[in-house]
Amino acid sequence: MATNMRGLTQFIADIRGARVRELEEKRINKEMANIRKKFKDGNLDGYQKKKYVAKVIFTYILGYKVDVGHMEAVNLISSPKYSEKQIGYLAVTLLMHENSDFLRLVVNSIRKDLNDNNEIHNCLALHAIANVGGTEMAEALAEDVHRLLISPTSPNFVRKKAALTLLRLYRKHPDVIPAAEWALRIISLMDDLDLGVVICVTSLVMAMAQDHLDAYAVSYQKAVDRLRRLIIEHEYASTYSYYKVPSPWLQVKLLRLLQYYPPTEDPTLRGIMHEVLQTIMNNCAEPSRNVQHNNAQHAVLFEAISLAIHLDTNSPLVTTAAVLLARFISSKETNVRYLGLDTMAHLAARTENLDAIKKHQGTIILSLRDKDISVRRRALDLLYSMCDTDNSELIVGELLRYLKIADYGLREEMVLKIAILTEKYAGTYKWYVDTILELLSAAGDHVGEEVWYRVVQIVTNTEDLQAYAAKVLFEYLKSPASHESLVKVGGYILGEYGHMIANDPGYSPLDQFYVLHSKSQFCMAPTRALLLSTYIKWVNVFPEIKPQLLNVFERYRHVLDVDLQQRACEFYALASRADDDELLQNICEEIPPFPPRESALIGRLKTKHPDKDKDVVLERDGTRKTTRRPTFAEPNGNAAAAANGGNDITSSLLGLEISSSPTTAPSSSFADLASLPSSALAAKGIPRLTVGPNVDRWFDKLLYSTDGVLYEDVQIQIGIKSRYHGHLGQVAVYIGNKVSAPLTSFTATLHVEEPDALTATFAKIAPSMIAARTQTQQLVHVECKKPFTKPPILSVSFLAGAHQALAVRLPIVLTKFVEHVKLGPADFFERWKLIGGPPREAQSIFPIDLDDTGHIDRDRQRQVVSGFSMNILDGIDPNPVNIVAAGILHMSTDGKVGCLMRLEPNREAKLSRITVRSTSEDVAAEVERLIRRPLGANSQS
Repeated sequence: MATNMRGLTQFIADIRGARVRELEEKRINKEMANIRKKFKDGNLDGYQKKKYVAKVIFTYILGYKVDVGHMEAVNLISSPKYSEKQIGYLAVTLLMHENSDFLRLVVNSIRKDLNDNNEIHNCLALHAIANVGGTEMAEALAEDVHRLLISPTSPNFVRKKAALTLLRLYRKHPDVIPAAEWALRIISLMDDLDLGVVICVTSLVMAMAQDHLDAYAVSYQKAVDRLRRLIIEHEYASTYSYYKVPSPWLQVKLLRLLQYYPPTEDPTLRGIMHEVLQTIMNNCAEPSRNVQHNNAQHAVLFEAISLAIHLDTNSPLVTTAAVLLARFISSKETNVRYLGLDTMAHLAARTENLDAIKKHQGTIILSLRDKDISVRRRALDLLYSMCDTDNSELIVGELLRYLKIADYGLREEMVLKIAILTEKYAGTYKWYVDTILELLSAAGDHVGEEVWYRVVQIVTNTEDLQAYAAKVLFEYLKSPASHESLVKVGGYILGEYGHMIANDPGYSPLDQFYVLHSKSQFCMAPTRALLLSTYIKWVNVFPEIKPQLLNVFERYRHVLDVDLQQRACEFYALASRADDDELLQNICEEIPPFPPRESALIGRLKTKHPDKDKDVVLERDGTRKTTRRPTFAEPNGNAAAAANGGNDITSSLLGLEISSSPTTAPSSSFADLASLPSSALAAKGIPRLTVGPNVDRWFDKLLYSTDGVLYEDVQIQIGIKSRYHGHLGQVAVYIGNKVSAPLTSFTATLHVEEPDALTATFAKIAPSMIAARTQTQQLVHVECKKPFTKPPILSVSFLAGAHQALAVRLPIVLTKFVEHVKLGPADFFERWKLIGGPPREAQSIFPIDLDDTGHIDRDRQRQVVSGFSMNILDGIDPNPVNIVAAGILHMSTDGKVGCLMRLEPNREAKLSRITVRSTSEDVAAEVERLIRRPLGANSQS
């Protein structure tokens, strides 16, 4: 084209001839000034506009900013001449972005070209839409692109471009495209005779089917039929044979599309698929010398194996696949080895019969030493997936040996997997303890908190293991260098079970103390704090070494670390009380067994590699990473708190500190979320709350109840059952399907607005489907760190004929972490006066309802106050109508905060005054607001 425009040719030659950048810029500035003058003067014909716009385009391609030529490019698009129209479209796609104001001027011209009978004009218009494709353009022209795609008169190359243009628009603006409405018409194009059209349409169907599975279910049959015609009947043009492989790109797309849907029950379709997959595997039985042919065959084969695994892991096809994969993992090509190991891990994660894979165990173990780290990682995944009772000791032993020389990037993941396999397949207690302690000793800094937490939990729950574990740990701690993780385990195990071996030679209490205390100087403050908790346990069971332990407490009373100092002071005072051994025994009572639960190690592994570890149902779990001092009994004699206060690891093992949602700004009331516009909610990452006649009533009742209905409609019911202890809580969410059809594509998400104050997360990932007339349970772990005002939001979405979504507040509020406390009249009023008035007092007067007899419903008021975990203190207030209550709020970061309340109802005025005092003004205000909410007039009880 430049040969027909001598001015453009000369301009390009001048730019290329510029020896320095200054000369190039001078030439460009001169040309741009001339172009501005020409455009300003006007009266240019089409050829001149084309020439000057081409110069502007070339300048832009060189990287210079241009601010001229936009309007002229718009005018060129309307030209009937192809060369001028082409330059106009080129300028539009290069110089204008999707939000440019000039685009509105070209929409009508583009629509005219789409409706033109000239296929060249159609293609130019489609290119412009695909490359620019803003929201306005998509809304205005998507229908025209769709019409061009499905029109029987459109040439094949136009339909290919139309399909790809529609795909581009859908990826950028899926809400603009009515994908479900167009489903059947688009799917019908998968039967087109031209494979080029089929490839493009299949790409479009795959994108839309991911969001509209039901609407595109017919594509399943179309894909099976097309594969049969390609592979069995060889129905394709020679131009679509790539190194004797029939359209490998289309085969891969169709095989992947079939994996979007569950295996079909249609025997005809299953028979065809079996024949197709068998043919694909047979074609790859003998490798070719042609590299390109092998690459194409392998691309199809790996996707076919994935589909065979998806359909039935016990079929003969999977056995054939295992034989082929064994050949690939020994290949000389790195990519082939990688794909072979990856696919074999995928197979091992899903099949019940691992015999075919175990035959090649030696080769897989050798792959751990491959020169490529990606191959080594896939070998690790495969060994993890193929491990079972028979080969667990061999695989774990190999992994332990390799751990010492493994890449640092692999070690943390290896530690997690070794710990999981050791626990899962432990044949004897001795093997478990020996292996896990060897892991702790060898892995060093790569051992996460989850690993030693889990060791402690298992030892605590296994009585036969405790004495042996204590003895083996003692021997490990005698070595000159013991890693801090081993010291932590030793501190816990010896503190709890050291008395079981104290009578054996060489394991006396003094020996245990010297061995353990000699490691403390090399440990961080949290570990030394844990050792202090061990020592107070020993004060109770080993009185013969009490002087040495008191000496340690005395020295630690003067350290700078606040936690260590406080522990030492408390423990010194406790150990020095010779007149109250019963108190010491109660506080240092042995930790009870932990409740059964799945391992948090698997959740940790899932968070490291969310796209891997497909062999198990993984729970979304976590563990605390800081120690805490023992919690002593409250004034009401909470024995559970005292029992659990004897060691630092208790709450850690319960796995109640978990990752939280994206940070969002807090607001002052629950209703604020509902009042925000949708755009603001989306920007904050928070779903818009579902509204309904009973939603607030259900929520308000659950504020002071432990269980009940949170949400219900004709399709779904959500129920709640909760329990709290201290700053930790567990909320069981029961989600029931009320209809006779399953809820598919089910998702459940938690949104926390104040993650620095509250953490809440599911213990495991929600199932993707809820069967008809059934319910599923999701356990939510929560932890209160400091005062918060926003409860978490539970958002649920599913497919039930159409896409459904709802978002409701979970009744997790500040008062749920309050525990009863007993106070006498003197203590109550003394603390009431000590706290004083504002700002540590919150007070309000609000209207109340009277019962049918015209009296104050005092029973309901007491029920509500008690339901907010406040202990009602009778006989405190001189006025018997008033309600006085007290409680202690537990927080992991801000500690404990006392809270006092007075409720003074007035029957004549139909008013009530509530006053809450607390040492924290934030706590006082929030507790007052929460309790007042269900007590007010016309409250929804």
